[in-house]
Amino acid sequence: MAEGAAGREGPAPADAAGGEDDPRAGPDAASGDGVAAAPGGRGRDRRSGVALPGAAGPPADSEAGLLEAARATPRRSSIIKDPSNQKCGGRKKTVSFSSMPSEKKISSASDCISFMQAGCELKKVRPNSRIYNRFFTLDTDLQALRWEPSKKDLEKAKLDISAIKEIRLGKNTETFRNNGLADQICEDCAFSIVHGENYESLDLVANSADVANIWVSGLRYLVSRSKQPLDFMEGNQSTPRFMWLKTVFEAADVDGNGIMLEDTAVELIKQLNPTLKESKIRLKFKEIQKSKEKLTTRVTEEEFCEAFCELCTRSEVYFLLVQISKNKEYLDANDLMLFLEAEQGVTHITEDMCLDIIRRYELSEEGRQKGFLAIDGFTQYLLSPECEIFDPEQKKVAQDMTQPLSHYYINASHNTYLIEDQFRGPADINGYVRALKMGCRSIELDVSDGSDNEPILCNRNNMTTHLSFLSVIEVINKFAFVASEYPLILCLGNRCSLPQQKVMVQQMRKVFGNTLYTEAPLPSESYLPSPEKLKRMIIVKGKKLPSDPDVLEGEVTDEDEEAEMSRRMSVDYNGEQKQVWLCRELSDLVSICQSVQYRDFELSMKSQNYWEICSFSETEASRIANEYPEDFVNYNKKFLSRIYPSAMRIDSSNLNPQDFWNCGCQIVAMNFQTPGPMMDLHTGWFLQNGGCGYVLRPSIMRDEVSYFSANTKGIVPGVSPLALHIKIISGQNFPKPKGACAKGDVIDPYVCIEIHGIPADCSEQRTKTVQQNSDNPIFDETFEFQVNLPELAMIRFVVLDDDYIGDEFIGQYTIPFECLQPGYRHVPLRSFVGDIMEHVTLFVHIAITNRSGGGKAQKRSLSVRMGKKIRECTMLRNVGLKTIDDVFKTALHPLREAIDMRENMQNAIVSVKELCGLPPIASLKQCLLTLSSRLIASDNSPSVSLVMKDNFPYLEPLGAIPDVQKKMLAAYDLMIQESRFLIEMADTVQEKIVQCQKSGMEFHEELHNLGAKEGLKGRKLNKATESFAWNITVLKVRN
Repeated sequence: MAEGAAGREGPAPADAAGGEDDPRAGPDAASGDGVAAAPGGRGRDRRSGVALPGAAGPPADSEAGLLEAARATPRRSSIIKDPSNQKCGGRKKTVSFSSMPSEKKISSASDCISFMQAGCELKKVRPNSRIYNRFFTLDTDLQALRWEPSKKDLEKAKLDISAIKEIRLGKNTETFRNNGLADQICEDCAFSIVHGENYESLDLVANSADVANIWVSGLRYLVSRSKQPLDFMEGNQSTPRFMWLKTVFEAADVDGNGIMLEDTAVELIKQLNPTLKESKIRLKFKEIQKSKEKLTTRVTEEEFCEAFCELCTRSEVYFLLVQISKNKEYLDANDLMLFLEAEQGVTHITEDMCLDIIRRYELSEEGRQKGFLAIDGFTQYLLSPECEIFDPEQKKVAQDMTQPLSHYYINASHNTYLIEDQFRGPADINGYVRALKMGCRSIELDVSDGSDNEPILCNRNNMTTHLSFLSVIEVINKFAFVASEYPLILCLGNRCSLPQQKVMVQQMRKVFGNTLYTEAPLPSESYLPSPEKLKRMIIVKGKKLPSDPDVLEGEVTDEDEEAEMSRRMSVDYNGEQKQVWLCRELSDLVSICQSVQYRDFELSMKSQNYWEICSFSETEASRIANEYPEDFVNYNKKFLSRIYPSAMRIDSSNLNPQDFWNCGCQIVAMNFQTPGPMMDLHTGWFLQNGGCGYVLRPSIMRDEVSYFSANTKGIVPGVSPLALHIKIISGQNFPKPKGACAKGDVIDPYVCIEIHGIPADCSEQRTKTVQQNSDNPIFDETFEFQVNLPELAMIRFVVLDDDYIGDEFIGQYTIPFECLQPGYRHVPLRSFVGDIMEHVTLFVHIAITNRSGGGKAQKRSLSVRMGKKIRECTMLRNVGLKTIDDVFKTALHPLREAIDMRENMQNAIVSVKELCGLPPIASLKQCLLTLSSRLIASDNSPSVSLVMKDNFPYLEPLGAIPDVQKKMLAAYDLMIQESRFLIEMADTVQEKIVQCQKSGMEFHEELHNLGAKEGLKGRKLNKATESFAWNITVLKVRN
C-alpha cells in the first residue's frame, strides 16, 4: 500500500521522445502557470511610476531543460489607456489558460468524487528534484487512490483512503521545501497527501489550481466520511441547498404541477442572482434539456435546481466553504467563528455575532432557524461590505488630527474651475462641486476683472465662458464642509485691479462670515495650528503686504503660475518676476498661508516663517527632489509645500503625486477632471482617514530629528520590512471594455498588481490570461512583495483585456497599504473615470507577515533578504565625533539583543508552522488549531495535557507518543521558551535603548558647535548631521 506513496519509486525508462515516464515531461505542470511574467513588451511606456523589476534569466543548472516551460513570458503593460487613443501593435498574443477540466462546474462533494473517479494526470514530486507524470484515479468503491504507470504491481501503486492522515494544499512538506525545483512549482497547484503512522507524504502538482482544489476537497471529504457520519446523502437531493431551492420552486409553481414556463424560471433565477444575464440562463436550460433529449419551453423542478447550481455556484467559494466547515457543505456558528478569528483577523467575535451574520445572509428559512450558512448565503456574505478589502476603521477619521498642519498630506486640486483640459476647456461651477464632494481641501480660484465691477473666473485660453466670483464662493460655502469638516484652503490667483480686489473682499466676508480664518500667526509659535483647531475654517492662501498699517496698497510678485512659467521659458527672461498691485483689505485676509518665493533650503531654514508657504512647479520640484531629497523632507517637517503641474501639460494630464509625497510635500495639486493612473493613486490615497482630505505623514517624516531620503532604494532606518502576500483567486462580472476592438462580447482578462511607494517598494506582477471568461474567471495565483515603508505604500489592482491590438482597460482599485484587511476579500473595481462598477469585483486573499518563506535558507531568498535588511536598518552609523559616537556605542548591544530576540521568536513560530504543514502566511491562531488536531491519539483522545508553568502554557505528553508528535511538542516548547524570554527581557532591553536615545538627543543643539571644534565643515559636517539623525531615528523606531 504505502511503498509507492512514500516517495521511493524510481523513474521509469524513458523513450526517445521523452514520454510520460520521463522526468523531463513534468515542467509544464510543475510550473503551474504560476511563475510571474517578466517585464517586457510595452512595460517601458508606463506612466504610472512603477519601477519594473528586471527579467530573470534562465536557471544555470543541470535541470535547465526541465524548467523550459517555467521561463517568463512577456508582461502586458497595465497602464490605463484612453480607449479613444488605442493604437494597434504587431505583438504576438501569448495566452495561458486556467479553466476547469470539464464544462460542468464543481458545486458539491459528489462532483469532486466523480471527477476523481474519472482520473487525471498529476505530477509526482520526489525529494531528489525529480518530477514524474502519473495518471491518478479513485477506485469506484472510494477505498483507494491508484496511479500508473509504475514499476510496482497494481496492488502496490495505490494508497488506501483509510491510511490518510491529512491533505495539505500548497508546498507545505519537507519534500517540497527541499526539492531543487520547488521555486518553479506554483504554490496553488501543489498539494500533499500525508499518510501512515510516520506521516509520510505523497506530493503532487496539478496542471491548474482548480484541479488541485478538486482533489483536495474530494479527499478531505472521503477522509472525514470514514471517520464520522455523513452530513448528507450521496448526490445533491437532500442537501440544505436543494431543499431550499425546492421550496423556492414550489412557491413559484402556482399550479402545483412541478413544472413552470421557462420565462418564469428565468425570472426566478434572476431574482435570486441579479448579476446573471438572461441569455446565459436560457442557454443553460437548453443545454440541460438537450442532454435529456427533450425540447420544450417548460422547466421541471429538477432542471431548475440543476440550472441554478450550475450558474450560481462559484467553485472557488465552494472549495473554501468545504475547507473551513471541516468537509460539510454548510457552516455552523462555530465554523464561522473560527473562520473570522483565524482567517479574517476579526477580534472579539462571539457565537451570537456569528448567528446574527447567518440570520442576515442565509437564504433558506431552515438555515436561519437552525443556524447554518450554506453556499449561497456564504457567497452573499463574502460579497457584502463586511468582507470588503478596505478596513472599515479607516472609513472614519482614525488618525491624530492635533499635529501641525505641515504634518499632513492635503487633498488638493489644480485649476478647480475646469472640467475639461486647460487649453480649451470652459470654466464650470461643477468643477468645485465635484472636488469638494471628493474631500478636496485645497482649491484654486484664478480671479480676473469682469464687467460691471464684478470679478470673474475664466480660463484664459477660453474667454467665451466665465463664472462670477460671487457665484463660485457661494457654491464653495455650500459644499465646503459636506465631505470633511477640516480646514479648506483657497489658493487665490489674483489678477484683479484694486477696485475689484475690494469687491472680492466684501463678497468673501459676506458669504464666508466667521468661517474665514484671519487670526494673525504668533511669532512665539514654531508650527502651524492643527486641522483639529482649524475645523470648519476657510484659509486664504495668497500674497501679503508688509505689516505697516499705513501702507494701504503696494506691489507684490505675481501669483500667476502659468504666466510665470511662460516668462521663465522665454528667451527674454531676465530672472525678475512680474509685479502686481495688492490692496490692504485683500492682504489682511491672508493669515497662515502667506505665499513666498522659494530661494534655497539653507536660506529657508534660517529665515522663513512657519506661516509662509512656497509653491513649486512640477519641473522645479522634481529637480529638487532628485538633487536634495533629504533636505526636501526636512524642509517639509515645518513648512507647507505646494506642487502644481507643469504648464506644458496642456491636455491637463497629471503628475505622479507619489514622487512628491515621498518628499513630504503636503499639497500636490491634481487635475481632477483628468482620469487615469495618477488620479487613481490620488483618489485611493485620500480614501483613508475617513476621506477627510488630511492624511498624517509617517513619523519618520515628521520628527524634528530623524533621517529619511525620498529616493531610498534600500532600507529605511529603524523600519523592518513587511512581506505582503496577495492571492488573486477570481473575478466577477467583468464588463467588455468601452471602445474595445471588435471581437464580440468575449474578453480575455488578466490582473496586474502594482505597488507604489518609495523607490525600494515600487513593483509590479501580473497573472496569466484567462481565455474567454468575463463572468467568473479563475486565476488562483499568489504573489509576494516586500514593503519597506508600509505607511507610504499603495496597492493598485488593474484588470485588463488581453487583445492582439492592445490591452484594454476593464477596471481598477487603488488602496493604501495601511487600509488592507487580511483574509478573503472582495475588491470593488472602479471604472476608467473612477466610479464603482456594480457587481464587478476581484476575489483575493491578503496576508501580511514580517518575514517570508520557510524551509532551508537557500530556498527562501526573500526571507533571507528581509532578514539582512532588518539588521541593516538597525545598524548605527559613525558620526565622526568621539563624544557622540561613544554614547551611541552603548546601544549596540541592546540593539543586537532586540534583533536576536525578534528573529529567534520568528524562527520558532515558522518551525511550528512547517511541522503543522502550514504556509508562512498562516496566523498563530491557525497554527494552534492545527497543532491541537495533530496531538490526538488513535482513539481520538488527547495525547498531551496543557500545564501552566509561571503563567506560560506548556504541553506535556500523556504516555508514549509517536516521533512526529515529539517533534511538534519540541517545536512548540521552543516557541513558548522564546516567547517567555522575549516577554521577560523586552522591558530591560527597551530601557537601555531609550536611555541611549535620550543621551544622544542631549547633543542635538550643540551638534554644529561640536563639529566646528573638531574641524568639521561643509560636506563633512552635513554627513555628521545626517549620521546623527539616522542613529536617533533607529533608536526611536526600535524603542
